Amino acid sequence: MNQRVENQPEAVPEYKRLTPAAEIETRIRGLQKILIAHDIGGALIVQKADLFYYAGTTQQGWLYVPVQGDPVLMVFKDFKRAKAECGLQQTLFLISPKKIPDTLAGLGISFPDKLGLELDVMPANQYLMFSQIFFSAKIIDISTQIRRQRAVKSEFEIDCVKKASGLADRVAAKVPELLKEGITEIEFAGVLEAYARKLGHQGLIRMRMWDNYLFYGHIMCGAGAAVPGAFASPTGGAGLNPNVGQGPSFSRMKPNEPILVDYVFALDGYLSDHTRIFSLGEVAQDLQQAHAAMLEIQETIKKQALPGAVTGDLYETMVRMATKQGYKDNFMGAAEPKIRFTGHGLGIELDEFPFIAKGQTLALEPGMLIALEPKVVFPGKGVVGIENTLLVTDKGLESLTRYPDAITVI
Repeated sequence: MNQRVENQPEAVPEYKRLTPAAEIETRIRGLQKILIAHDIGGALIVQKADLFYYAGTTQQGWLYVPVQGDPVLMVFKDFKRAKAECGLQQTLFLISPKKIPDTLAGLGISFPDKLGLELDVMPANQYLMFSQIFFSAKIIDISTQIRRQRAVKSEFEIDCVKKASGLADRVAAKVPELLKEGITEIEFAGVLEAYARKLGHQGLIRMRMWDNYLFYGHIMCGAGAAVPGAFASPTGGAGLNPNVGQGPSFSRMKPNEPILVDYVFALDGYLSDHTRIFSLGEVAQDLQQAHAAMLEIQETIKKQALPGAVTGDLYETMVRMATKQGYKDNFMGAAEPKIRFTGHGLGIELDEFPFIAKGQTLALEPGMLIALEPKVVFPGKGVVGIENTLLVTDKGLESLTRYPDAITVI
């Protein structure tokens, strides 16, 4: 006879390391090459995404990378968890950043003459604090160099994004099962997001751009998708209130209108960006034609985006194609000022290098990831277009997201 055990506590998940130690080692050595090239004695990494990249953890702390020798991760909270998650040998508890110089001195690490900081994301008060702590060092902004390093993904990172992309496809494939006429945008977003969470979506989508936030993505129907907003995207949406100012609203799904499902899947710290258009019955012929035109642009760029291609040139090609197709006034937005990009890098953050954008001079390299998103916005009607997560290869762009690009008619 089986006996029931009352009040048995649930097992607590153990902390785990996601990033292999060898991967962390390669990234650190890459950063040290940057320091050598710019004659910088050391770098202090503080921002969460960069901490995850270089240390494998986002626990509160400070990572010091000397120009030579081993890095030191100094953790305030939670030390035990950081120790288990990170791939660094020198991980220690530190109660205050003011003790960083003495801690480094105790490890035989000399005070740098020049200190690299991530000034693109560092609040002014932290900058002033580190200026006082490292009072004799000249502070150098190394954020661009860090972003350039992170732009080219390793095989490990590409595999992480491939897994996220597979789950993004599963979310898209779930839409026809869950979508029905009359359901509100926000209710539909909730049930689709619940499904994504069951698949392991981490919820948080990191962005580097100051004061920009995204919650899963945008689900909007018809005219609601064409409502402009402040978010750095061709689509905005009415949202629920002015405090958010983007995304799904209480508007209801209607037949014969394009339904935009622009969602990011976030798995184990890595992102896949993905847009598909659905409809309850056929949409108008002009919208079908516009969607087909965006697919044509995508296919052209997939072939032209070879290693060495200049990102700004690719942007101009996309704009010229949209103009020739007759969509100049609606391409990537209908309200001025329009955004001036048609694709963006992604990985740990949603807005990584490279940017397919006006005036950009960065050349593509194998291993870069791009979310290419040619879209057309029609006020009063809706949005059509596509977005896929694509890998730069010697043969062009390889799509990691593979749910059919055509409008899915339900």
